[in-house]
Amino acid sequence: MAEIPTISNTATLQKYLALPQKGSVIAEYIWVDASGGVRSKCKTLKQKPESFKDLSEWNFDGSSTDQAPGDNSDVYLRPVAMYPDPFRLGDNVLVLAECWMSDGKPNSYNFRHDAEVLMDKYAEHEFWFGLEQEYTLLDALGWPYGWPKNGFPAPQGPYYCGVGTGKVFCRDIVEAHYKACLYSGINISGTNAEVMPAQWEYQIGPCTGIELGDHMWMSRFMLHRVAEDFGAKVTFAPKPIPGNWNGAGLHSNVSTKETRAEGGMKAIERHMESLSKRHKEHMAVYGEGNEARMTGAHETASYDKFTWGIANRGASVRVNRQCADEGKGYFEDRRPASNADPYQITGMIVETVGIPALFMSEYRYTNVHQLCGKVEGTDVLKKSTAVSAVEQDMPVVVSKP
Repeated sequence: MAEIPTISNTATLQKYLALPQKGSVIAEYIWVDASGGVRSKCKTLKQKPESFKDLSEWNFDGSSTDQAPGDNSDVYLRPVAMYPDPFRLGDNVLVLAECWMSDGKPNSYNFRHDAEVLMDKYAEHEFWFGLEQEYTLLDALGWPYGWPKNGFPAPQGPYYCGVGTGKVFCRDIVEAHYKACLYSGINISGTNAEVMPAQWEYQIGPCTGIELGDHMWMSRFMLHRVAEDFGAKVTFAPKPIPGNWNGAGLHSNVSTKETRAEGGMKAIERHMESLSKRHKEHMAVYGEGNEARMTGAHETASYDKFTWGIANRGASVRVNRQCADEGKGYFEDRRPASNADPYQITGMIVETVGIPALFMSEYRYTNVHQLCGKVEGTDVLKKSTAVSAVEQDMPVVVSKP
């Protein structure tokens, strides 16, 4: 019996991709599932949509994705963003959709809705976000790509931003993903090899408001799709290999109109006070399995204690040295795990950070430490912890210490 291929036969596929579509357009609807992964299905359109508002609502079987019970399984897909398709090209599009139920309420795993309500409510503060997505590439058996089959590579040291055979693995996937994102208009700002071999990072942003989460989820979808062509698996596990190996995070860079203004460092200091008061709540939505990563070693802070510092990569939150010198800028929340939901991260941060006294009169606040706060009908923490992530990932089995 012939071996079943796990790598796309690109040359053969190309002759079919080149066939004319005779005016039809393929729209691939993409949504976030119960496991924190992505799903998609395609439909044929008879004309090119000019925006996501031209696209119809669709549905899928939520009982097959753990997003709905079998006796009420229809989950509705409401388009919220549209991008050029880098895989099919032409007028074909990728469609990001939110999940809604038949009673008109957001699906339990729809974390975008509450985040967007918060972003719109506090748009006057002009939140900018930039997230650093770390991930690990695995082979078909779930072992880090390029690692010895019955052992481990040389210790960490030569791999971060490395160049050359034996120092980096699967650069083809990274380059292909980078170009696919740029083609589709995803705001990808860079990429680099990470500390552990077969681990990489790319950055999304700066984006304003809800756009960050949209671009991050679409970039994750594209990464999985690109990896299919190379027979590789992508994992966002925060500590894929135990022991003396770096974990994977989703460092979140944040600024507001107030922190970017002259004297903005005072606003950042106020934000640190606000974040310290809700450390436990933030950790509850900052990703599954984050305890194994945040040990205080390997450029992480303690899982249980909030700290911040200038240029300190061992703190919960780091303030860039240049920002401290200039007295304004942004801060980097280093706590989120690589598998965290960007909607939950950014929504939680908007809920938490305070408006400093320096700008109190401008915004007519009466409380010096006024939080942006929750918006009626939304609660990022409650929404996030009301459901449990469904484990659908292939475990990495470590056979040697």
